[in-house]
Amino acid sequence: MINDFTSRSWLQALLELFFPRFCLVCGNRLPLDERHICSHCLKDLPRTYYSKMSRNRMADRLNAFIQRDLDVGQSLRGDAPVPYSYATALFFYRAGTGYRDITKHLKYHGDLSAGRYFSEMLADELVSSDLYSDVDVVIPVPLHWTRRWSRGFNQAEVIASVLARRLGASLREDVLSRRRKTKTQTRLSLEGKAANVAGAFMVNKGVKLTGCSHVLIVDDVFTTGSTVHECYKALRSLCPPNTRISVATLACVGD
Repeated sequence: MINDFTSRSWLQALLELFFPRFCLVCGNRLPLDERHICSHCLKDLPRTYYSKMSRNRMADRLNAFIQRDLDVGQSLRGDAPVPYSYATALFFYRAGTGYRDITKHLKYHGDLSAGRYFSEMLADELVSSDLYSDVDVVIPVPLHWTRRWSRGFNQAEVIASVLARRLGASLREDVLSRRRKTKTQTRLSLEGKAANVAGAFMVNKGVKLTGCSHVLIVDDVFTTGSTVHECYKALRSLCPPNTRISVATLACVGD
């Protein structure tokens, strides 16, 4: 056993010599016992701690969209009240800091290992939260088929698969589709973001969600909330009014 452990240690050290690993945030070389992020950057990770808060800025943004719909009589079956939507993210996405590279490495560089690593951190928060303990269905925000084909994966599915497994919930990648290819949201105004994704999502024909009490929509980054709100509207046409529909992302743009 000792010889086997020593052999693995030497092999890992040899691999590190030729294939060094670096922190996604600060770029410094990682020691053998660290993965994807150094201990210093991990300690300073700007966590939201929203998983413990039923009301927070992220949830308030989402529910403001939902309340606007209610005020104009959209996306409801009759006048039945709907539960407040919870929303959480692992950390704040801040421009000008290396922490934004966490989601960029997953989305644009195909770093699925890092994506799963940080998704596990988000899952740790969800499984220890009373707010998300009853989640029974997890649904990733879909990509348009052309973008998924060119990228080879959907970053939201990577995150959602980890969360569903850890929460003991069903992963449903068959429920939603993106009916049209939208522009990248990065450089759009608030109004432009909302218009860009308006009506972009649809429930797939013949799909049913029965017996679920809490559905979790999953994406990589929450900016204005317009994307997950459009997914919410599509799902609300499928789910009973008493089904709670919440959101979880790796990052949230904010303070």
